[in-house]
Amino acid sequence: MTEASARRKPNEQPVLLDTELDHLPPELRWREWMGRVEAVIFAASDPVPREVLARVVGRNCNLELIIDDIRAELAGRPYELVAVAGGWQHRTRKVFGDAIRAAFGAAAGEGAKEAKELSQAEALVLMCIAYFQPITRGELSSFFGKEVSRDLIGVLRAQDLIASGPRSPQPGAPYTYVTTKNFLSQFGLDTLRQLPDFEALEDAGLLSKEKLLAGDIPIGFGRGESDGEEREPTTGIVEDEAL
Repeated sequence: MTEASARRKPNEQPVLLDTELDHLPPELRWREWMGRVEAVIFAASDPVPREVLARVVGRNCNLELIIDDIRAELAGRPYELVAVAGGWQHRTRKVFGDAIRAAFGAAAGEGAKEAKELSQAEALVLMCIAYFQPITRGELSSFFGKEVSRDLIGVLRAQDLIASGPRSPQPGAPYTYVTTKNFLSQFGLDTLRQLPDFEALEDAGLLSKEKLLAGDIPIGFGRGESDGEEREPTTGIVEDEAL
């Protein structure tokens, strides 16, 4: 794929590409498909889904086998090809995290959007949204026994870790919250099914509702209004839907 085609506008026609490669012998055809798939993934800043990769290979190409062969060739390299957020992405191996932080002061080059470290309160609320989504702010507040402010929700939205879900059937039809693809990417998950089983964590004594309730969620973190339907955000975050 040329640099010009990579920069084309969304409404422009895609570049015509010979994907079948019938003129090549099978081995060379497979190598060309591997190169195309890896090049597309390497050039992308976000995980690349199947439907995008399918545009550069033939109809009879097995993308899973292509990915497996690319992974095999990357064995022993400081980066790998991972399935994350419904697609594939190149990421540096975790074992080199200290070297990357020593060089840049942060875990740069790992293929995920830059994220600020979450406070304990933010991390606990995010975890509850991940496990119990879709969930309203009022339900979160009831779960923790103290107000979860719109400002705290705004922090998670600003980092694109959560988004508005469907409106709840509760009176006032408040918005619910769900996690995003960026959440999956940040935590190295391909789907939400890869979240550790909540009941298994409880059975293992690693997590419990009591531990969540004991979390340091500050009272008065924000204004803490809870009067039915959520109002417009006041954190400076521009959204299509109100918090």
